[in-house]
Amino acid sequence: MANEVDISERWLLENHPKAFAELLMDYATGQNIYWATESYVERGEGFGFFDPITIDKIKDDTVIRPRARKSLEEQTRRVKEKAEVFTPSWICNAQNNLVDDAWFGRREVFNREITLPDGSHDWEVTERPIRFGKSHDKHTKRSWIQYVKDRRLEITCGEAPYLISRYDTVSGVPIPIEKRIGMLDRKLQVISENEHTPKKWFDRVQDAIKATYGFEWQGDSLLLAREAALLSILDYFFAKFPDEPGKEINRQKFSRMINKCAHFIACNLWQMDGLNFVLPGTSDRQFELPSVAAAKKWKALQEKKAEKLKQESCQLPLFSEDELGELDEDSVMPDYSHLDPDFESKRKEAPAILEALRKGEPSPEPSGIPAVVYDWFPKKEKQYFAALVNHNE
Repeated sequence: MANEVDISERWLLENHPKAFAELLMDYATGQNIYWATESYVERGEGFGFFDPITIDKIKDDTVIRPRARKSLEEQTRRVKEKAEVFTPSWICNAQNNLVDDAWFGRREVFNREITLPDGSHDWEVTERPIRFGKSHDKHTKRSWIQYVKDRRLEITCGEAPYLISRYDTVSGVPIPIEKRIGMLDRKLQVISENEHTPKKWFDRVQDAIKATYGFEWQGDSLLLAREAALLSILDYFFAKFPDEPGKEINRQKFSRMINKCAHFIACNLWQMDGLNFVLPGTSDRQFELPSVAAAKKWKALQEKKAEKLKQESCQLPLFSEDELGELDEDSVMPDYSHLDPDFESKRKEAPAILEALRKGEPSPEPSGIPAVVYDWFPKKEKQYFAALVNHNE
Protein backbone atom coordinates (compact mmCIF):
# COMPACT_ATOMS: atom_id res chain seq x y z
CA MET A 1 0.00 0.00 0.00
CA ALA A 2 2.29 2.74 1.28
CA ASN A 3 4.94 3.26 3.92
CA GLU A 4 3.29 3.59 7.36
CA VAL A 5 4.98 6.95 7.89
CA ASP A 6 6.02 8.43 4.53
CA ILE A 7 2.90 7.98 2.39
CA SER A 8 3.67 7.18 -1.23
CA GLU A 9 2.10 9.68 -3.64
CA ARG A 10 3.08 7.37 -6.48
CA TRP A 11 1.11 4.52 -4.90
CA LEU A 12 -1.95 6.75 -4.49
CA LEU A 13 -1.65 7.94 -8.09
CA GLU A 14 -1.38 4.40 -9.45
CA ASN A 15 -4.14 2.87 -7.32
CA HIS A 16 -6.58 5.73 -6.66
CA PRO A 17 -5.87 8.49 -9.22
CA LYS A 18 -9.24 10.26 -8.88
CA ALA A 19 -9.07 10.20 -5.11
CA PHE A 20 -5.52 11.55 -5.24
CA ALA A 21 -6.64 14.42 -7.48
CA GLU A 22 -9.44 15.18 -5.00
CA LEU A 23 -6.94 15.45 -2.15
CA LEU A 24 -5.22 18.30 -3.99
CA MET A 25 -8.40 20.34 -4.41
CA ASP A 26 -9.31 23.48 -2.49
CA TYR A 27 -13.08 23.81 -2.58
CA ALA A 28 -12.94 27.33 -1.16
CA THR A 29 -11.26 28.57 -4.34
CA GLY A 30 -12.03 25.91 -6.94
CA GLN A 31 -8.30 25.45 -7.54
CA ASN A 32 -5.57 23.27 -6.06
CA ILE A 33 -4.13 23.92 -2.63
CA TYR A 34 -0.79 25.76 -2.86
CA TRP A 35 2.57 25.37 -1.14
CA ALA A 36 2.28 28.41 1.18
CA THR A 37 5.90 27.86 2.21
CA GLU A 38 9.34 28.65 0.80
CA SER A 39 10.67 25.20 1.70
CA TYR A 40 10.57 23.96 -1.90
CA VAL A 41 11.70 27.00 -3.92
CA GLU A 42 15.10 25.47 -4.62
CA ARG A 43 13.34 22.88 -6.78
CA GLY A 44 12.63 25.57 -9.35
CA GLU A 45 9.57 26.75 -11.24
CA GLY A 46 6.22 25.65 -9.82
CA PHE A 47 7.45 25.39 -6.23
CA GLY A 48 7.00 29.00 -5.12
CA PHE A 49 4.86 30.15 -2.21
CA PHE A 50 1.69 30.71 -4.27
CA ASP A 51 2.25 27.93 -6.83
CA PRO A 52 -0.40 25.18 -6.77
CA ILE A 53 0.55 21.70 -5.68
CA THR A 54 -0.01 19.53 -8.74
CA ILE A 55 0.34 15.82 -9.41
CA ASP A 56 3.30 16.24 -11.74
CA LYS A 57 5.21 18.11 -9.02
CA ILE A 58 4.80 15.48 -6.29
CA LYS A 59 4.55 12.09 -8.02
CA ASP A 60 8.19 11.60 -7.10
CA ASP A 61 7.94 10.24 -3.54
CA THR A 62 10.98 12.25 -2.43
CA VAL A 63 9.22 15.65 -2.64
CA ILE A 64 6.71 15.72 0.22
CA ARG A 65 7.81 14.09 3.45
CA PRO A 66 6.27 14.12 6.92
CA ARG A 67 7.95 16.24 9.57
CA ALA A 68 9.62 13.20 11.16
CA ARG A 69 11.36 12.49 7.83
CA LYS A 70 12.44 16.07 7.15
CA SER A 71 16.00 17.16 7.89
CA LEU A 72 16.71 18.77 11.25
CA GLU A 73 17.67 21.98 9.42
CA GLU A 74 14.32 22.13 7.62
CA GLN A 75 12.40 21.36 10.81
CA THR A 76 14.21 24.21 12.60
CA ARG A 77 13.50 26.64 9.77
CA ARG A 78 9.79 25.82 9.77
CA VAL A 79 9.65 26.25 13.55
CA LYS A 80 11.13 29.74 13.19
CA GLU A 81 8.95 30.75 10.24
CA LYS A 82 5.55 29.36 11.28
CA ALA A 83 6.05 27.99 14.80
CA GLU A 84 5.54 24.49 13.40
CA VAL A 85 5.79 22.31 16.50
CA PHE A 86 4.05 18.94 16.41
CA THR A 87 2.50 17.28 19.43
CA PRO A 88 3.58 13.76 20.54
CA SER A 89 0.87 11.12 20.24
CA TRP A 90 0.69 10.50 23.99
CA ILE A 91 -0.34 14.13 24.56
CA CYS A 92 -2.85 13.98 21.68
CA ASN A 93 -4.26 10.83 23.28
CA ALA A 94 -4.53 12.39 26.74
CA GLN A 95 -6.38 15.43 25.37
CA ASN A 96 -8.65 13.35 23.13
CA ASN A 97 -9.46 11.22 26.18
CA LEU A 98 -10.68 14.33 28.01
CA VAL A 99 -13.11 14.99 25.17
CA ASP A 100 -14.42 11.41 25.29
CA ASP A 101 -14.58 11.39 29.10
CA ALA A 102 -17.00 14.30 28.85
CA TRP A 103 -18.97 12.79 25.97
CA PHE A 104 -19.41 9.33 27.53
CA GLY A 105 -19.65 10.45 31.13
CA ARG A 106 -16.98 7.94 32.18
CA ARG A 107 -13.21 7.64 31.99
CA GLU A 108 -10.82 5.41 30.04
CA VAL A 109 -13.32 4.50 27.35
CA PHE A 110 -10.81 3.79 24.57
CA ASN A 111 -7.57 3.40 26.50
CA ARG A 112 -5.76 3.89 29.79
CA GLU A 113 -2.77 6.25 29.96
CA ILE A 114 0.33 4.73 31.57
CA THR A 115 3.88 5.75 32.41
CA LEU A 116 6.59 3.22 31.59
CA PRO A 117 9.55 2.43 33.94
CA ASP A 118 11.87 4.57 31.81
CA GLY A 119 9.59 7.57 32.34
CA SER A 120 8.14 7.56 28.82
CA HIS A 121 4.41 7.76 28.25
CA ASP A 122 2.17 5.19 26.59
CA TRP A 123 -1.39 3.86 26.72
CA GLU A 124 -3.09 0.48 26.75
CA VAL A 125 -6.38 -0.46 25.12
CA THR A 126 -9.37 -0.87 27.47
CA GLU A 127 -12.94 -1.52 26.29
CA ARG A 128 -13.68 -3.58 23.20
CA PRO A 129 -16.23 -3.08 21.84
CA ILE A 130 -17.06 0.41 23.06
CA ARG A 131 -20.26 0.38 25.12
CA PHE A 132 -23.25 2.45 24.05
CA GLY A 133 -26.82 2.00 25.19
CA LYS A 134 -29.86 3.24 27.06
CA SER A 135 -29.77 4.49 30.62
CA HIS A 136 -31.19 7.16 32.88
CA ASP A 137 -27.81 8.86 32.56
CA LYS A 138 -27.96 11.40 29.71
CA HIS A 139 -24.48 10.36 28.54
CA THR A 140 -25.19 6.67 28.08
CA LYS A 141 -28.43 7.33 26.25
CA ARG A 142 -26.32 8.40 23.31
CA SER A 143 -25.89 5.92 20.46
CA TRP A 144 -22.80 5.00 18.52
CA ILE A 145 -24.23 6.80 15.48
CA GLN A 146 -24.43 10.00 17.51
CA TYR A 147 -20.78 9.56 18.42
CA VAL A 148 -19.82 9.11 14.77
CA LYS A 149 -21.74 12.25 13.78
CA ASP A 150 -20.50 14.39 16.65
CA ARG A 151 -18.36 17.24 15.32
CA ARG A 152 -14.62 17.37 15.93
CA LEU A 153 -12.18 20.11 14.84
CA GLU A 154 -8.40 20.34 15.00
CA ILE A 155 -7.18 23.91 14.51
CA THR A 156 -3.85 24.61 12.79
CA CYS A 157 -3.72 20.87 12.31
CA GLY A 158 -0.37 20.33 10.57
CA GLU A 159 -0.37 16.62 9.73
CA ALA A 160 -3.50 16.27 11.93
CA PRO A 161 -2.16 14.10 14.80
CA TYR A 162 -5.30 14.78 16.87
CA LEU A 163 -7.49 13.47 14.04
CA ILE A 164 -5.42 10.65 12.54
CA SER A 165 -2.65 8.66 14.22
CA ARG A 166 -1.09 6.28 11.70
CA TYR A 167 2.26 7.32 13.15
CA ASP A 168 3.65 9.55 15.89
CA THR A 169 4.28 12.85 14.09
CA VAL A 170 7.26 13.63 16.36
CA SER A 171 9.11 10.32 16.53
CA GLY A 172 7.87 8.87 13.24
CA VAL A 173 7.09 5.54 14.91
CA PRO A 174 4.13 3.74 13.25
CA ILE A 175 1.11 3.10 15.51
CA PRO A 176 -0.71 -0.25 15.05
CA ILE A 177 -4.37 0.09 14.14
CA GLU A 178 -5.66 -1.31 17.45
CA LYS A 179 -3.80 1.43 19.39
CA ARG A 180 -4.64 4.47 17.27
CA ILE A 181 -5.98 7.44 19.18
CA GLY A 182 -7.04 10.12 16.68
CA MET A 183 -10.57 11.52 16.80
CA LEU A 184 -11.31 10.14 13.33
CA ASP A 185 -9.56 6.87 14.26
CA ARG A 186 -11.94 6.43 17.20
CA LYS A 187 -14.96 6.96 14.98
CA LEU A 188 -13.63 4.45 12.44
CA GLN A 189 -13.11 1.94 15.23
CA VAL A 190 -16.69 2.39 16.46
CA ILE A 191 -18.03 2.01 12.92
CA SER A 192 -16.08 -1.21 12.42
CA GLU A 193 -17.52 -2.59 15.65
CA ASN A 194 -21.10 -1.87 14.60
CA GLU A 195 -21.40 -2.12 10.82
CA HIS A 196 -20.76 -5.44 9.13
CA THR A 197 -21.40 -4.87 5.42
CA PRO A 198 -19.10 -2.80 3.18
CA LYS A 199 -21.82 -0.49 1.89
CA LYS A 200 -23.20 0.43 5.31
CA TRP A 201 -19.67 0.71 6.63
CA PHE A 202 -18.79 3.28 3.96
CA ASP A 203 -22.03 5.18 4.58
CA ARG A 204 -21.10 5.64 8.22
CA VAL A 205 -17.52 6.50 7.34
CA GLN A 206 -18.83 9.34 5.20
CA ASP A 207 -20.86 10.52 8.20
CA ALA A 208 -17.67 10.49 10.26
CA ILE A 209 -15.67 12.47 7.69
CA LYS A 210 -18.45 15.04 7.32
CA ALA A 211 -18.27 15.69 11.07
CA THR A 212 -14.44 15.91 11.22
CA TYR A 213 -12.69 19.19 10.43
CA GLY A 214 -9.26 20.77 10.37
CA PHE A 215 -7.41 23.69 8.79
CA GLU A 216 -3.74 24.27 8.08
CA TRP A 217 -1.56 27.02 6.58
CA GLN A 218 1.15 25.01 4.76
CA GLY A 219 0.05 23.03 1.74
CA ASP A 220 2.45 20.11 2.16
CA SER A 221 1.32 19.45 5.74
CA LEU A 222 -2.32 19.75 4.71
CA LEU A 223 -1.82 17.22 1.93
CA LEU A 224 -0.12 14.82 4.36
CA ALA A 225 -3.10 15.17 6.72
CA ARG A 226 -5.55 14.46 3.90
CA GLU A 227 -3.51 11.49 2.69
CA ALA A 228 -3.30 10.09 6.22
CA ALA A 229 -7.08 10.37 6.59
CA LEU A 230 -7.69 8.49 3.34
CA LEU A 231 -5.07 5.85 4.13
CA SER A 232 -6.57 5.37 7.60
CA ILE A 233 -9.94 4.65 6.01
CA LEU A 234 -8.27 2.04 3.81
CA ASP A 235 -6.47 0.58 6.84
CA TYR A 236 -9.69 0.14 8.80
CA PHE A 237 -11.60 -1.13 5.75
CA PHE A 238 -9.14 -3.91 4.96
CA ALA A 239 -8.87 -4.80 8.65
CA LYS A 240 -12.65 -5.21 8.75
CA PHE A 241 -13.15 -6.71 5.27
CA PRO A 242 -9.95 -8.53 4.26
CA ASP A 243 -11.68 -10.25 1.32
CA GLU A 244 -12.82 -6.99 -0.29
CA PRO A 245 -13.12 -5.72 -2.90
CA GLY A 246 -14.40 -8.75 -4.75
CA LYS A 247 -16.73 -10.53 -2.35
CA GLU A 248 -19.67 -8.15 -1.76
CA ILE A 249 -18.57 -5.09 -3.72
CA ASN A 250 -16.64 -4.98 -6.99
CA ARG A 251 -13.52 -2.95 -7.55
CA GLN A 252 -15.33 -0.26 -9.53
CA LYS A 253 -17.82 0.39 -6.73
CA PHE A 254 -15.01 0.31 -4.19
CA SER A 255 -13.15 2.99 -6.16
CA ARG A 256 -16.26 5.17 -6.26
CA MET A 257 -16.61 4.91 -2.49
CA ILE A 258 -12.96 5.85 -1.96
CA ASN A 259 -13.30 8.79 -4.35
CA LYS A 260 -16.31 10.05 -2.42
CA CYS A 261 -14.42 9.78 0.87
CA ALA A 262 -11.52 11.73 -0.65
CA HIS A 263 -13.94 14.44 -1.75
CA PHE A 264 -15.34 14.92 1.75
CA ILE A 265 -11.83 14.90 3.22
CA ALA A 266 -10.79 17.67 0.83
CA CYS A 267 -13.87 19.70 1.77
CA ASN A 268 -13.37 19.37 5.53
CA LEU A 269 -9.59 19.66 5.83
CA TRP A 270 -8.93 23.02 4.25
CA GLN A 271 -6.16 25.57 3.76
CA MET A 272 -6.43 28.76 5.82
CA ASP A 273 -4.55 31.37 7.79
CA GLY A 274 -6.17 30.72 11.16
CA LEU A 275 -5.32 34.15 12.57
CA ASN A 276 -6.89 36.19 9.79
CA PHE A 277 -9.37 33.66 8.33
CA VAL A 278 -8.06 34.15 4.79
CA LEU A 279 -5.95 32.21 2.32
CA PRO A 280 -2.35 31.96 3.60
CA GLY A 281 -0.26 34.98 2.63
CA THR A 282 -3.20 37.05 1.37
CA SER A 283 -4.02 39.20 4.41
CA ASP A 284 -2.04 42.09 2.87
CA ARG A 285 -4.48 42.04 -0.07
CA GLN A 286 -1.63 41.77 -2.60
CA PHE A 287 -2.49 38.23 -3.59
CA GLU A 288 -4.86 38.00 -6.56
CA LEU A 289 -7.93 36.05 -5.56
CA PRO A 290 -8.62 32.86 -7.52
CA SER A 291 -11.26 33.20 -10.25
CA VAL A 292 -14.03 31.38 -8.39
CA ALA A 293 -13.62 33.45 -5.25
CA ALA A 294 -13.50 36.63 -7.33
CA ALA A 295 -16.68 35.60 -9.16
CA LYS A 296 -18.45 35.00 -5.85
CA LYS A 297 -17.34 38.40 -4.59
CA TRP A 298 -18.56 40.09 -7.78
CA LYS A 299 -21.87 38.25 -7.61
CA ALA A 300 -22.40 39.25 -3.98
CA LEU A 301 -21.75 42.90 -4.88
CA GLN A 302 -24.25 42.79 -7.73
CA GLU A 303 -26.83 41.09 -5.53
CA LYS A 304 -26.40 43.91 -3.03
CA LYS A 305 -26.99 46.46 -5.78
CA ALA A 306 -30.06 44.60 -7.00
CA GLU A 307 -31.44 44.36 -3.48
CA LYS A 308 -30.95 48.10 -3.01
CA LEU A 309 -32.84 48.79 -6.24
CA LYS A 310 -35.61 46.48 -5.11
CA GLN A 311 -35.96 48.28 -1.79
CA GLU A 312 -36.01 51.68 -3.50
CA SER A 313 -38.59 50.60 -6.07
CA CYS A 314 -42.32 50.64 -5.42
CA GLN A 315 -44.14 47.35 -5.05
CA LEU A 316 -45.08 46.09 -8.50
CA PRO A 317 -48.07 43.84 -9.32
CA LEU A 318 -47.04 40.18 -9.35
CA PHE A 319 -47.49 38.21 -12.56
CA SER A 320 -46.26 34.76 -13.45
CA GLU A 321 -43.63 34.73 -16.18
CA ASP A 322 -45.99 32.68 -18.34
CA GLU A 323 -48.66 35.34 -17.98
CA LEU A 324 -46.20 38.08 -18.85
CA GLY A 325 -44.99 36.11 -21.85
CA GLU A 326 -48.50 35.93 -23.21
CA LEU A 327 -49.04 39.72 -23.06
CA ASP A 328 -49.26 41.38 -26.46
CA GLU A 329 -50.15 44.78 -27.85
CA ASP A 330 -53.88 44.14 -27.34
CA SER A 331 -53.47 43.20 -23.72
CA VAL A 332 -54.33 45.57 -20.93
CA MET A 333 -51.12 47.38 -20.05
CA PRO A 334 -50.43 47.53 -16.27
CA ASP A 335 -50.14 51.14 -15.25
CA TYR A 336 -46.57 51.62 -14.03
CA SER A 337 -46.42 55.34 -14.69
CA HIS A 338 -47.33 56.30 -11.12
CA LEU A 339 -44.79 53.81 -9.78
CA ASP A 340 -41.88 54.75 -12.01
CA PRO A 341 -41.54 58.28 -13.45
CA ASP A 342 -39.02 57.05 -16.05
CA PHE A 343 -41.17 54.17 -17.24
CA GLU A 344 -41.68 55.50 -20.77
CA SER A 345 -37.99 56.23 -21.35
CA LYS A 346 -37.03 52.79 -20.11
CA ARG A 347 -39.47 51.10 -22.49
CA LYS A 348 -37.21 51.93 -25.44
CA GLU A 349 -34.22 50.20 -23.84
CA ALA A 350 -36.15 47.23 -22.46
CA PRO A 351 -35.81 44.74 -25.40
CA ALA A 352 -32.00 44.81 -25.34
CA ILE A 353 -31.99 44.58 -21.56
CA LEU A 354 -34.28 41.58 -21.36
CA GLU A 355 -32.52 39.79 -24.21
CA ALA A 356 -29.24 40.08 -22.30
CA LEU A 357 -30.90 38.89 -19.12
CA ARG A 358 -32.45 35.87 -20.83
CA LYS A 359 -29.05 34.86 -22.22
CA GLY A 360 -27.48 35.14 -18.78
CA GLU A 361 -25.25 37.99 -19.90
CA PRO A 362 -24.61 41.32 -18.18
CA SER A 363 -27.25 43.77 -19.28
CA PRO A 364 -26.53 47.24 -20.70
CA GLU A 365 -26.20 49.97 -18.10
CA PRO A 366 -29.11 52.38 -18.73
CA SER A 367 -30.14 54.84 -16.07
CA GLY A 368 -31.71 53.16 -13.08
CA ILE A 369 -31.07 49.57 -14.26
CA PRO A 370 -28.05 47.72 -12.79
CA ALA A 371 -25.90 45.33 -14.80
CA VAL A 372 -26.92 41.96 -13.43
CA VAL A 373 -27.32 38.36 -14.52
CA TYR A 374 -30.65 36.68 -15.25
CA ASP A 375 -30.30 33.75 -12.87
CA TRP A 376 -30.29 35.85 -9.72
CA PHE A 377 -31.99 39.06 -10.81
CA PRO A 378 -34.94 39.85 -8.44
CA LYS A 379 -38.20 38.33 -9.65
CA LYS A 380 -40.24 41.54 -9.67
CA GLU A 381 -37.66 43.36 -11.81
CA LYS A 382 -37.66 40.46 -14.30
CA GLN A 383 -41.43 40.74 -14.51
CA TYR A 384 -41.16 44.50 -14.88
CA PHE A 385 -38.75 44.25 -17.81
CA ALA A 386 -40.85 41.50 -19.39
CA ALA A 387 -43.86 43.80 -19.25
CA LEU A 388 -41.82 46.60 -20.79
CA VAL A 389 -40.64 44.42 -23.66
CA ASN A 390 -44.02 42.89 -24.43
CA HIS A 391 -45.64 46.34 -24.61
CA ASN A 392 -42.90 48.10 -26.50
CA GLU A 393 -44.14 49.53 -29.77
